[in-house]
Amino acid sequence: MNRTARLYALVEELRAAAPRPLTVAALAARFEMSTRTVQRDLQALMGAGVPVRTAPGRGGGWSIDPEMTLPPIHFTADEASALAVALAATDAVAPYAGAARTAAQKIAASMTGPASAAAQELAARIVTLPSPSDSTVRAAVERALATTTVLRLSYVDAAGRESERAVEPAGLLTADGRWYLIAWCRTRGAGRGFRLDRITAAASTTERAQPHDLTALLRGSAAAGAVPPTALAPLTPRRGPSDTT
Repeated sequence: MNRTARLYALVEELRAAAPRPLTVAALAARFEMSTRTVQRDLQALMGAGVPVRTAPGRGGGWSIDPEMTLPPIHFTADEASALAVALAATDAVAPYAGAARTAAQKIAASMTGPASAAAQELAARIVTLPSPSDSTVRAAVERALATTTVLRLSYVDAAGRESERAVEPAGLLTADGRWYLIAWCRTRGAGRGFRLDRITAAASTTERAQPHDLTALLRGSAAAGAVPPTALAPLTPRRGPSDTT
């Protein structure tokens, strides 16, 4: 069993046993490997961001949170290559760019043989022109969206006016190569779009934000006709008659 297959097998074994922890000795016996190899592989998984954890003492061992991982997904070579290249080419200023890069690395690491060579050859022919990026601002925006919490930000509008805002995030809009945070602005008492590259500082909070419908906030604006990107459309719940007001 090669290393990639071993890592996948370890994750699936931990998922199957969750929430019960498994000892290194039990995993070594299950896969007929040395405890040293299992320990090294588990540490590698942890270093790669897989949500495995270890608990010392009697009754302890290694475990994984199944809600934080996905079961194996079998991609064709073309699908894996396309995903790896698309994720790796994500602009550094785009939301969740960091997660996109690590996802690309995991996909690339799982590929072997001709599929790996094809992906590397294609990736070598795709280049991007780096843009200035404030990772602190992007991380705060991502956190506020994921946790539905109030975001405090400093913003410079198109006329160069600076202001401090407290906003309740509703979603993200991409248009003409720009990214916008769509939110309910408590300062203005209305929905607003904030261009991410004009947010000079942002701080997430622990205050819960009120839920806001993204479509409703965009209604009447230049982005009223915005629709989910093609790749994300199948993931977006369809609205039925009872969902409208």
